[in-house]
Amino acid sequence: MSERLLRLRQDLGPMGWLSIALIGLAAAFAFLVVKPLEGRNAALAERVAQLSSGEKPPSAAGKVASVYGFLQKPEQTTDWLAKLHGIGTATGVQLRSATYKTQPAEGRIARYEIVLPVSGSYPQIRDFLKRSLAEIPVLSLDQLTLKREKAALNAELRLTLHMVKP
Repeated sequence: MSERLLRLRQDLGPMGWLSIALIGLAAAFAFLVVKPLEGRNAALAERVAQLSSGEKPPSAAGKVASVYGFLQKPEQTTDWLAKLHGIGTATGVQLRSATYKTQPAEGRIARYEIVLPVSGSYPQIRDFLKRSLAEIPVLSLDQLTLKREKAALNAELRLTLHMVKP
């Protein structure tokens, strides 16, 4: 058996082995690249068929209703502020007294602007922002001002809570 393998190796030579390697690479490319692209192509073709068959995309009113549905949460402003304080405590960020006020707005969406001075290390402030934006879905970051003072980093965060008026 080992003699046959040795003879096969000699018979193929370098060009034969290179050809086998190229065939293997082509098979791997087809499996790892072409197959997923074919699946994506089929999904897109199905979507095009749905749209061309008369199924209408969501209207502007439907999109606005979905935004209102997303912003409609049972929590009150004080609940979100308590959650924000809890995230600050969990991440080790030192929260100072925050100010918040209601922004005048027409329509159904109420905006509460929060000015929050914090201090901590850069990773702590970054983690605080990441967790806050992930855990409070109606929160947006409007402005971030950073100041390095000795060993600490001070930041002023301007955040906005977007909520549907009751």
